[in-house]
Amino acid sequence: MKKTYNFLREFSIPLITGVIYALIWANIAPESYHNFVHNQIIPNFSLHFLVNDIFMVFFFAIAAVEIIQSLLPGGDLYPLKRAINPIMATFGGVLGPTIVYLLLNHFFGSPDFIKGWGIPTSTDIALAWLVAKLVFGADHPAVSFLLLLAIADDGIGLLIIALFYPNPLNPITPAWLLVTLAGMLIAFSLKKAKIKSYWPYILFGGTLSWFGLYLSGIHSSLALVFIVPFLPHPKKEKAHLFEDDSRDHSTLKQFEHDWKAFVDLGLLLFGLTNAGVEFSEINAVTWFVFIALLIGKTSGIFIMGWLSGLLGFPLPKGMNYKDLFVSGLVASIGLTVALFVAGVAFTDLTLQGAAKMGALFSVLSAVISFSASKAFKINRTVKSPK
Repeated sequence: MKKTYNFLREFSIPLITGVIYALIWANIAPESYHNFVHNQIIPNFSLHFLVNDIFMVFFFAIAAVEIIQSLLPGGDLYPLKRAINPIMATFGGVLGPTIVYLLLNHFFGSPDFIKGWGIPTSTDIALAWLVAKLVFGADHPAVSFLLLLAIADDGIGLLIIALFYPNPLNPITPAWLLVTLAGMLIAFSLKKAKIKSYWPYILFGGTLSWFGLYLSGIHSSLALVFIVPFLPHPKKEKAHLFEDDSRDHSTLKQFEHDWKAFVDLGLLLFGLTNAGVEFSEINAVTWFVFIALLIGKTSGIFIMGWLSGLLGFPLPKGMNYKDLFVSGLVASIGLTVALFVAGVAFTDLTLQGAAKMGALFSVLSAVISFSASKAFKINRTVKSPK
């Protein structure tokens, strides 16, 4: 079972399966598909709501765990000087696609499309990790570089969702954020009381945080992002990203261990409920999202990574600028979070579907990455420095 799970997780099989089923179903029997996703399965709760507003709470919580672990002493983003280049490349990977999207929309689009600027800013960490290992080889320093970039990208993505994409079903009501603050205070109190089980943090702090965000109009999927930092954790991190540390029995690590399989396998339902786009919905927004990811993210990462080197913060040892360019191509795979942001950026279902198709097309960046690696004769034998 463990070997099977590792295979499914490493190759993102649940997510890809969900996406394929959704595309086939939505194009063969669209009415049946949309009824399945959006009709209430219990009063006031559709499958779409359960996946995007409850399941995704744990998806973003796991992302928050990875960010926290990376920032600890010994983590991959510590000390800051070591992480300057991938962090600057990350900002390039956010600014680049934003600029390209807004320029495309200015010259060829419509004011109705402008809210889609945040869709191409994301990188699908799991798929990028997989493609990076296949393109560069598992031991190439570009793989670690991409993981650092994707983790920093997750952090910025969470901020973008929270600040720029409020829940379209609820008007912004900041006073309700006091409920989220109460949840954070409970989590802080539990930590001070040295409560080791993560369940009280999730059940009490997390529930209050969820309701506070939902009622305030900020997307409730971010609820545990405000609670996870209070889970007790070691003062130092001894493992790298995606590595298990058998010595770490902290509350934070236990939470990640217990919920990561649920999240990885649950992405099948996420793909199924979010990727059901009819091909007839392709329009200008589709190409804006795809081009912004492919060209904007790639060029943004390359330019900022190169500039960082000029400022005295070089690329990791064993990585050159050809590797940086191909890394930008790999990072332009924006599937999971791009699909999610598309769902909250547009209330018009036609625009939403068109934007999601652009996010789906970004998977083609994997093929382009392979082609570029062959053209540039990327050396797959370089070993990461220990």
